[in-house]
Amino acid sequence: MDAVIEAKNLSKTFRARSSSPVHAVAGIDLAVGEGELVAFLGPNGAGKTTTIDMILGLTTPTSGSLTVCGMAPRQAIIHSRVSAVLQTGGLLRDITVKETVGVIAAQYPEHLATGDVMQRAGITDLAGRRVSKCSGGEQQRLRFALALLPDPGLLVLDEPTAGMDVNARHAFWDAMRAEAHRTVLFATHYLEEAQSFADRIVLMNRGQIIADGTTQQIRALTNVRTVRFSHDDPASLQPKLAANPSVTRVVTNTHSLTAETSDSDALLADVLAWGGYDIEVTAPSLEAAFMALTQSDSKVA
Repeated sequence: MDAVIEAKNLSKTFRARSSSPVHAVAGIDLAVGEGELVAFLGPNGAGKTTTIDMILGLTTPTSGSLTVCGMAPRQAIIHSRVSAVLQTGGLLRDITVKETVGVIAAQYPEHLATGDVMQRAGITDLAGRRVSKCSGGEQQRLRFALALLPDPGLLVLDEPTAGMDVNARHAFWDAMRAEAHRTVLFATHYLEEAQSFADRIVLMNRGQIIADGTTQQIRALTNVRTVRFSHDDPASLQPKLAANPSVTRVVTNTHSLTAETSDSDALLADVLAWGGYDIEVTAPSLEAAFMALTQSDSKVA
């Protein structure tokens, strides 16, 4: 699989006269192949936006190398190989949605049919509406249509569904699935969105990539497991679970118990000895894994 994005030891340092240098991106290696749908996650200040800015040619790396579609980022932009949907953008508020698409299409020597991209983005019924009258979610779908115009090989999306309700978010990602031939890199704060739609998750923290894999692989990186089981007398087991050094949390219900543990194998042996039944062991949610990994100083990937 050819690499659409390839970064090697990529770094970006911002230097201010009045303070210490800020190492926004600290030597990351990243390769994204053709047709991948990759979620870019991390807490505020993790380095996601700076990395995206470098991929889009908006800022220059301090050190390391970066190619996009086999060329320098700015060249990839000039050759219409890359498009972006950002949280904000200079949309002209006093013209219609259709006029906006037409104006931007006129900037390209070659482009997809305007009606086609509007249909793909789900804004055909908004054609005659002024941009100022569109909701935040509708304006994001308009930006998506504009990004499709040059028929790019790589789409970079920064919080693409910000301002959209649940139904609009699902409709947006249904449209994205139809673009499966493109490579998509998207940053989002909606973890369920990454879990539901991404083929792969890249997790950044403190300027480094700390995890890279499928949702299942990311969830499995933490050693905490949740053990749920039924018992005829749950209350009698609560003290035993609380005394177990591998158990960090216990929830007791009328007929069942739930325990979070770092040693699920040993706990399962105890549960079976206690007469537990209907036993279920699950890995942590993506949200729990995200919190555990980003609160750790160690590199996991």
